[in-house]
Amino acid sequence: MDTADLLKRVRKIEIKTRGLSQNIFAGQYHSAFKGRGMAFSEVREYQYGDDVRDIDWNVTARFHRPFVKVFEEERELTVMLLIDVSGSLDFGTSHQLKKDLVTEIAATLAFSAIQNNDKIGVIFFSDRIEKYIPPKKGRRHILYIIREMLDFKAESTRTDVGMAVEYLTKVMKRHCTSFILSDFYTRFDFETTLTIANRKHDVVAIQLYDPRAKELPDVGLLKVKDAETGHEMCIDTSSRKLRDAHKAYWNKRQDMLDNLFMKASVDNIAVATNEDYVRKLMALFAQRSR
Repeated sequence: MDTADLLKRVRKIEIKTRGLSQNIFAGQYHSAFKGRGMAFSEVREYQYGDDVRDIDWNVTARFHRPFVKVFEEERELTVMLLIDVSGSLDFGTSHQLKKDLVTEIAATLAFSAIQNNDKIGVIFFSDRIEKYIPPKKGRRHILYIIREMLDFKAESTRTDVGMAVEYLTKVMKRHCTSFILSDFYTRFDFETTLTIANRKHDVVAIQLYDPRAKELPDVGLLKVKDAETGHEMCIDTSSRKLRDAHKAYWNKRQDMLDNLFMKASVDNIAVATNEDYVRKLMALFAQRSR
């Protein structure tokens, strides 16, 4: 992709996702993802009904009448996007590629974050850490992230989600909110590392999938290729038995993934490439705000 085309795509994504974050998500994002806690703001005179545990005894002794500490939410967050850049994301049959959907969702989350004065950072991963972008604030930083998402070429085609999550716990020393954007076609179990990470951070999983991965169409002989291993084979999609087996495999895999997220206490959503991700994100934010 040449520079002019890249800049046009960046601008197009910015216009769409920035508008979404400003008009739809800003308030819900704020209530769904809390700050680190309460920070001291000021002192004022004690009023009837104030919690006696908030009395500032030093100021009270100085002025010979009770004063209490006033706290406010320490809002600023650090948001980390863990973005799967393995070979399986470079796939789509009906509406768009999975990696294009990842880019839009990540950009929307990023612009929602800066609307709330949060820092945003990125970890690109396959079965290795492909690139780490430290958290920063500002529009220029987000546009840089979007450019990287559009133009990034991974060294590996395979996926290891657990390795990426483990890297997050090592590189982020303080509490952060982390979004994992992946199709979760990973060769390794990552329940333990995800559970550990979610105890230290606030982890949310966003699964992207193509509808054809869920249900095969009846189109006769079809040549398929595993994007991560390069293995090719022909399948006969006119076979009802094959289509049923494929659907059963998908359902079993989804049940295992849902069970893993539940055990790790990780909020999650699944978004198909032909679905409205706005509706799914709003449902996630609303769920977390209850």
